[in-house]
Amino acid sequence: MKDIKKVFRNLEQALKKTSWFDDGWEIYNRGPYIQLYKDTWYNHNQGGVHFETYIEEPQIKKKAFPVCLHAEEDCPNRERFMAEFLALEGERINSWKDYQVIGEGHNVCQRSLPLNFKNLEQRLLEELNRLRQLEDSIDQALANAA
Repeated sequence: MKDIKKVFRNLEQALKKTSWFDDGWEIYNRGPYIQLYKDTWYNHNQGGVHFETYIEEPQIKKKAFPVCLHAEEDCPNRERFMAEFLALEGERINSWKDYQVIGEGHNVCQRSLPLNFKNLEQRLLEELNRLRQLEDSIDQALANAA
């Protein structure tokens, strides 16, 4: 089995090398779990708005893992944020292969990927790059919900 913590360390390094990363992006990496977020998304304690993926024991057993957009308890006016955001981006997210809009609790949307270690870092980088396209709408929805 491949070292998942190493996969996530390599993913973090790849994200930091992207052309867009220096524009206020942050990473929280605790081994087999990573969050990607902007410094204005109320995520300083990992409880705001962020993109998230993880591969822990339950995901290994299921042979599948999520890539998500979350708006957790530190997100101000979370229900209003989620409604504003999904009005802007729900259609686009639904058009992406295997993504589903959830819009309940803290889970805005997610995709479940099969756990296959072939090109795993590249696949994760592609998914986070796709989600990153939602940046402007997240900023707009946060401003509108404030």
